Amino acid sequence: MANSLNTIQIKEIMALLPHRYPFLLIDRVTDYTLGESIVAYKNITINEQCFLGHFPGEPIFPGVLILEAMAQAAGVLGFKTIGNNDKLYLYAGVDKARFKTPVVPGDQLVIKVRLIKEKRGIWKFEGKALVDDKEACTAEFMCAMRDLDI
Repeated sequence: MANSLNTIQIKEIMALLPHRYPFLLIDRVTDYTLGESIVAYKNITINEQCFLGHFPGEPIFPGVLILEAMAQAAGVLGFKTIGNNDKLYLYAGVDKARFKTPVVPGDQLVIKVRLIKEKRGIWKFEGKALVDDKEACTAEFMCAMRDLDI
């Protein structure tokens, strides 16, 4: 079980990330180590707006939103590590993305992101999204810190 000192609830996540409904895809963080890794959760409910048009009758959570959830977890880690200094945390690239099993309403995504390296404001991560301890998605991706006035 995660140490309560390393948990982040939704109000703090909202203070760190600029995203809002329906694009805020992290519900809580249960563990993180500054500059190293983070574990976040996303509860998938039938009320997600994407299910209105994504495979009606057989709702599957879009893979691109799983990747976005990984990036948001990485953003929380980045802002906790260096501070939120009026910056945006933007995707810079995605590599080796693999979608291994569908994610459906009722699932809980466990998002595990590990920092591989950081160089000149570009952060490279390895991410995994799991449902019931099974990999649903894996990817390597890069994010960049940029000033708000892009």
